[in-house]
Amino acid sequence: MANLHINTILEKMTGKDKDYRYMATSDLLNELNKDSFKPDADLDIKLSNIVLHQLDDVAGDVSALAVKCLAPLVKKISEPRVVEMTNKLCDKLLHGKDQHRDIASIALKTIISELPTPSLAHSILLSLSPQLINGITVPGMSPEIKCECLDILCDVLHKFGNLMASEHELLLSALLSQLNSNQASVRKKTVSCIASLSSSLSDDLLARATVEVVKNLTSKGTKSELIRTNIQMIGALSRAVGYRFGPHLGETIPVLINYCMSASENDEELREYSLQALESFLLRCPRDISSYCDEILHLTLEYLSYDPNFTDNMEEDTDDENHEEDEDDESVNEYTDDEDVSWKVRRAAAKCLAAVIVSRPEMLAKLYEEACPKLIDRFKEREENVKMDVFNTFIELLRQTGNVTKGQIDVNESSPRWLLKQEVPKIVKSINRQLREKSIKTKVGAFSVLKELVVVLPDCLADHIGSLIPGIEKALNEKSSTSNLKIEALVFTRLVLSSHSPPVFHPYIKALSNAVLSAVSERYYKVTAEALRVCGELVRVVRPSVKGSGIDFKPFVHPIYDAIMSRLTNQDQDQEVKECAISCMGLVISTFGDNLRAELPACLPVLVDRMGNEITRLTAVKAFSVIAASPLRIDLSCVLENVISELTAFLRKANRALRQATLGTLNSLIVAYGDQIGPAAYEVIIVELSTLISDSDLHMTALALELCCTLMADKRSSPIIGSAVRSRVLPQALTLIKSPLLQGQALLALRKFFYALESSANTSFDSLLESLLSSAKPSPQSGGVAKQALHSIAQCVAVLCLAAGDEKCSSTVKMLTDILKDDSATNSAKQHLALLSLGEIGRRKDLSSHANIEAIIIESFQSPFEEIKSAASYALGNIAVGNLSKYLPFILDQIDNQQKKQYLLLHSLKEVIVRQSVDKAEFQESSVEKILNLLFNHCESEEEGVRNVVAECLGKIALIEPVKLIPALKVRTTSPAAFTRATVVTAVKYSIVERPEKIDEIIYPEISSFLMLIKDHDRHVRRAAVLALSTFAHNKPNLIKGLLPELLPLLYDQTIVKQELIRTVDLGPFKHVVDDGLELRKAAFECVDTLLDSCLDQVNPSSFIVPYLKSGLDDHYDVKMPCHLILSKLADKCPSAVLAVLDSLVDPLQKTINFKPKQDAVKQEVDRNEDMIRSALRAIASLNRISGGDCSLKLKNLMSEISKSPTLWDKYYSIRNE
Repeated sequence: MANLHINTILEKMTGKDKDYRYMATSDLLNELNKDSFKPDADLDIKLSNIVLHQLDDVAGDVSALAVKCLAPLVKKISEPRVVEMTNKLCDKLLHGKDQHRDIASIALKTIISELPTPSLAHSILLSLSPQLINGITVPGMSPEIKCECLDILCDVLHKFGNLMASEHELLLSALLSQLNSNQASVRKKTVSCIASLSSSLSDDLLARATVEVVKNLTSKGTKSELIRTNIQMIGALSRAVGYRFGPHLGETIPVLINYCMSASENDEELREYSLQALESFLLRCPRDISSYCDEILHLTLEYLSYDPNFTDNMEEDTDDENHEEDEDDESVNEYTDDEDVSWKVRRAAAKCLAAVIVSRPEMLAKLYEEACPKLIDRFKEREENVKMDVFNTFIELLRQTGNVTKGQIDVNESSPRWLLKQEVPKIVKSINRQLREKSIKTKVGAFSVLKELVVVLPDCLADHIGSLIPGIEKALNEKSSTSNLKIEALVFTRLVLSSHSPPVFHPYIKALSNAVLSAVSERYYKVTAEALRVCGELVRVVRPSVKGSGIDFKPFVHPIYDAIMSRLTNQDQDQEVKECAISCMGLVISTFGDNLRAELPACLPVLVDRMGNEITRLTAVKAFSVIAASPLRIDLSCVLENVISELTAFLRKANRALRQATLGTLNSLIVAYGDQIGPAAYEVIIVELSTLISDSDLHMTALALELCCTLMADKRSSPIIGSAVRSRVLPQALTLIKSPLLQGQALLALRKFFYALESSANTSFDSLLESLLSSAKPSPQSGGVAKQALHSIAQCVAVLCLAAGDEKCSSTVKMLTDILKDDSATNSAKQHLALLSLGEIGRRKDLSSHANIEAIIIESFQSPFEEIKSAASYALGNIAVGNLSKYLPFILDQIDNQQKKQYLLLHSLKEVIVRQSVDKAEFQESSVEKILNLLFNHCESEEEGVRNVVAECLGKIALIEPVKLIPALKVRTTSPAAFTRATVVTAVKYSIVERPEKIDEIIYPEISSFLMLIKDHDRHVRRAAVLALSTFAHNKPNLIKGLLPELLPLLYDQTIVKQELIRTVDLGPFKHVVDDGLELRKAAFECVDTLLDSCLDQVNPSSFIVPYLKSGLDDHYDVKMPCHLILSKLADKCPSAVLAVLDSLVDPLQKTINFKPKQDAVKQEVDRNEDMIRSALRAIASLNRISGGDCSLKLKNLMSEISKSPTLWDKYYSIRNE
């Protein structure tokens, strides 16, 4: 039936009336697009013939429809038919009439882009490529035909280059011969054709192509247009094959630089192409180009100001002030010359310089000395497009400075930030000149430079605000300003206001506020929203503190208030504007409320109204939080009741952000206005907040408990509230305390809650204590209580005792010691909790009044249970903190005398030292000596556990007494005993914490003597040094930056598999291979991972990726995991270095994702392998995000392999969307 229908259509397609033919072809297209359409052999032939016939239809719209029919047709008809069609079309292209050539070419391109299977593609290419090659190479072919053939061949190669490996050589020869064609169009198409081919060429053929092109460039007497083509060819090759071009840089770069320097004055394009090729090398072959970077830098700087036809008479503008009035002069920039294309050279130089900046973070200091002044000088560029590129290049320089120096202080004079600071006055002067230009685009560019500058150096413009204000005013007030310019100017103003101290702006407030307030009334919503954000910052600047601000702020209060109020009350505007107006009004009321008493009754109800609207309620809740926290005690009596009831209702809403904001706002309101809110309202709040307390959302829990404490702390809180808390919140709190997840803010809030509950009226201490202790009892349903839960309960018991006073505290301690004395107490959880609770109480309160408490605790060291022993050592250490003079000598004495209990006693000592180092307390001179002697005696202990505790103790004492410890540790780095060397390096690791400490400057000169132990012959010492380096890199990167050039090669060396560390253990029936170097390699890779975060400018990624990372990707499971992470990081931060060796990284990843565990593997091995595959797929996903990664054939093949395996593809897909 369907075929009958088709036959009717086919008959109509040959009719005489062109409208009939058009309708019939359209019907055919609809039929072909149906999934159910399957032609038989007979129809196949008819269809292909008639569509080919229609292509030559005299009516253009019919032939255009016929081309559309080809796409579905190729997928429906048999293979021989498609081959036959392409041959006919090819014949038409090469030998047909001129008018049919275009349509044949379009038809061929359509077929090639729609080929459904590689096998069909293969059969077509077999017949098509010889014909196309003939079309290109046969003498006497017209340039038009050559261009069409090259176009089609380019598509074919781009899509199926790797299927044609056998033809590569032939194709390459044919194409290279065309580079010397006399027709520019043929040469241009040939360049893109060779580029498409090159990405699938073997290295040998690629080398042949390069040699040929370089030969063309170096041979005498080559015409200048051919030279240009060949230089373009080099750029195109490098862009297409990426890092694979690296080996050929040696012969190409000198040639390019030479042409750049020696080209004749009017051959600007030659220079442009050379610079573009160099830019491509910098981004694609970072590893091989290192040695040429300086030369390229000088070249780009020279051509950045290349302008042979223009002499700049007005080099330095005479004084800036005179410049104000010359608006109407035919200013310098009016010089135009249509023939002058030197701007292309300057643009290429700017982009090439940007490539140097982006790809070589290690050259930053040099770039500041040489490139920065030149770039600032070139802000005066007269060609606008080039000026934008100069701005962008400078922005890249600023960004790179920000990336490299994150978290650093600009102490030394060679640090990039310090160098940038020196340039700020020049930058501002030059930018100010740009802000006076007429061009909008220039001003937008100038503001983006300023914006980036403030982001990188937050307080650098303090001395220059005055000179920048006129530029901001002009941008905001001029009639010609576009909204884009206004937004840029406002964003910059907001960043400056928020990053500098308020007094800097006080002289200019009037000018600023007028400009900003006029922008608030703009029509375009994005400008208004940005202006409102600036207003918020402006309010803070006008009145930084309530006391006195050194400026009379009153004149600004009402204009600001009126401008915002008009936006706040306006209903028909964009959501962004509404939100900004609400936040801004909150700031205005909290800052100027005492001067707006008359206006409050009008404006507060509007804010309450906005709380009722779902879209704006979150913003309104936050605005009330700001108002409640104001030191001015704003009078909210007119709306307080409504606000509280609205907020209480929000605690039931599903929106998490809303509930969080509501808890915070309620807390602020009750602290400030508790006396105006009745107990009834409190009770409702308690009921609502009790439902939010659970371990599924600890942040919310912490906020809810804090609010609860605030409610109980209110002195007038009635008994009703106490009972409401006991009945509603306490049960939830006792469930929460058993959670193994409880930690951080939530645990702190829970401790405060118990303290407040005990302090508030009519709460029985005994019943509270009983309920706490009983929550530690193992229940039949859930089994025992988690270890973390016991710690939480112990902390709450201690807080409760402190709140209840000395008498209750003593009785509790007595009860707890009785539990320990009671030998029959087999219940280990009860003893465990008693020990922890004693420790927590002892830490906060001196327990020396309880006789022999230390002896009772030490008894528990004999317990058969490990956790009881460690709880006892914890308790002993913490009790010692409460009374050092009594208990510290006792612990030291025991360590000397009790060999068996040494490890536990050392743990007690560690508790004491760690607490002291955190609380910044001092030890007595004599006890420090004792402790040190004792610790150093145990450095060589055979037990690793003991050595680790000793190292931690030494590290934490070093925080308290650095002057004494650093020399003592340094001396021992040369000790003959390896264990001692390892222990002192580990101690240094423990002494480096995130917060600044006095040890930092003392250890700084000595670091190398510790970290250089990375060369030690003992693997334990090397591993300790690697872990210490890792900690430095994470917590105090500045301290080690100077040592990295020396340390990195040594660190990289630790990542290699060392055969001498692999041994075979004979276990009788089978042999077991033990790799002693595994832990060291894993630590070394993890250290590199940390360094990539903090010292990226020092790590030379290209020398690390191959061979070190590459071998790590092929190593043991434990090593592969960190290597995958490193690879993902590098792909994100240094994509060019990864691109340069992409092919070699694909193999190990491919091996990993295809690895199958043995049939008899245990579940653990199978799970580990699953994790491994996911981790490798994560790395592959990040490789796919690199732009230019599509140059790698191996990566393409790997991706097609993944997409063919359903299990791998599902995993990859879910990872990619994480």
